[in-house]
Amino acid sequence: MTVGSDARYDRQRRLPEFGDAGQARLASSRVLIVGVGGLGSPAAQYLAAAGVGTLGLVDDDVVDVSNLHRQPLYGTADVGRAKVDAAASRLAVVNPHVRVVRHETRLTRANARAIITDYDIVLDGTDTFSARYAINDACVALGVPFVYGSVARFEGQVSVFATPDGPCYRCLFPEPPAPGSVPTCAEEGVLGVLPGLIGVWQATEVLKWCAGLGEPLAGRLVLFDALGARTQEIRLARRAGCVGCGMSQTMSRDMSHAMSHAASMSPSASHPVSQVPSHPASSEPTESRPDVVAPETVAAWQATGTPMLLLDVREPWEHRTAAIAGSRLVPFGTLAEQLDSIDRTQPLVVYCHRGTRSRVAVEWLREQGFGQAVSLRGGIDAWSVAVDHSVPRY
Repeated sequence: MTVGSDARYDRQRRLPEFGDAGQARLASSRVLIVGVGGLGSPAAQYLAAAGVGTLGLVDDDVVDVSNLHRQPLYGTADVGRAKVDAAASRLAVVNPHVRVVRHETRLTRANARAIITDYDIVLDGTDTFSARYAINDACVALGVPFVYGSVARFEGQVSVFATPDGPCYRCLFPEPPAPGSVPTCAEEGVLGVLPGLIGVWQATEVLKWCAGLGEPLAGRLVLFDALGARTQEIRLARRAGCVGCGMSQTMSRDMSHAMSHAASMSPSASHPVSQVPSHPASSEPTESRPDVVAPETVAAWQATGTPMLLLDVREPWEHRTAAIAGSRLVPFGTLAEQLDSIDRTQPLVVYCHRGTRSRVAVEWLREQGFGQAVSLRGGIDAWSVAVDHSVPRY
């Protein structure tokens, strides 16, 4: 199958790793984009331009003027138009040889399998946790990988889930956060260029998968901090007893690998970060988890003089910007080497910017014998909102 002329794709076909074979694989690929918004908009344009044979678009929304600063697939004249229609029209201009399939509906647990079954890979551009978990569970059941992306404020996350040997989204975040516990982009805001950066990163992972190039982000979560121009990579593995992928093997996180690749940054959520989630980057766990504690609970402990150690695993510049009084700074990347200096006998409350690094740190600390270690839900950002407004948000 050929999608367009050879001249259209000449520059990527010149790549020895890509060539005519890679272009042919793209032409026969079927990619589903769920959510043609901040993440799906830039991703769709690049996937169409690259020559993906079939692009499916799932969205039940219409273009709003507030979308335009971060969704370059649309223009002012598209306001009020169904996104799938406006997107299909624009993509036909980008590359008329690509087949675009419109699914003008909201993806739910009820219809996810029926829609996803016709595609080879899914790009997650959603902005609700319900849709993200529906994607994950359907992809696991069907054996279809999905590329996750999430953004909020100045931060984003990218990974690939549900590959044959990799973890699923529930391995990282077993259950959705409590309703209302994770702010939306409409509430928090987002830098307009950020969804473009993350969406193009997602598109890159899709192209790699379809063309059979390089190493996918399966088993790795990349966190991006636009303000600090920093990235951090966290190693992930399948979780024992995961309700999503049903693994029975022992869950492990290669902490040393994660730290050796870590650069200073402030992650969020999954964030669904898409417009993340810090459940992520919108990615926070629910309060029912025994290894997670709410900011209000920690504040109550402080008020009653409950013994505990507050451990800040962010970077020094973040600690200088905003910190909880009385906390000790042990950056994530130095945690292993400073382990012996941390008191194992008292409760340990670990916090970061929004809860991602602290969750990974707590899981590892518990494996090292720190049975009373807990992660501060939502990090110092949630602390500033719920407990102490004098702590700066960044």
